[in-house]
Amino acid sequence: MSEQWKKLDLRAQPGHFARRVHQLAVALFAQEVSELGLTPVQYSSLQTICDQPGIDQKTLATTIGYDTSTIGGVIDRLEARGLVARNVSPLDRRARLITPTRKGEQVLQAVVPRMLKAQQRLLAPLAPVERKEFMRLMKLLIDANTELSNIPTRE
Repeated sequence: MSEQWKKLDLRAQPGHFARRVHQLAVALFAQEVSELGLTPVQYSSLQTICDQPGIDQKTLATTIGYDTSTIGGVIDRLEARGLVARNVSPLDRRARLITPTRKGEQVLQAVVPRMLKAQQRLLAPLAPVERKEFMRLMKLLIDANTELSNIPTRE
């Protein structure tokens, strides 16, 4: 049996780097946004709900690439804070439509500049041309593997 596993350098593995970049992105987001009390998934949800008032839970989960069985907890927390409201769909009584509240819109307005600062900090070590290339390559990987993701390619 090969002992190749003994010589494997994690720092040479793209998945390891992807996980580390994710950790960095979450940490920077937390530094910038923590006083407003939103997680990255809550922010993505609130942004999408504000962009698409009346979105249903399943569509929200798909849009942000989140698991449909656990998005309910995210919405529960946003609703408990008074940031969103759920109403029964007039077309399908089983479906709940999610809309932002005025407070939710105000929180989003406060979060966006901080979130953008976190994004700038994440990419700051890269030259402008490298930032564009980094984003292009990430999108290429995501689009090429869309069948493995919760989110369909839309852009």
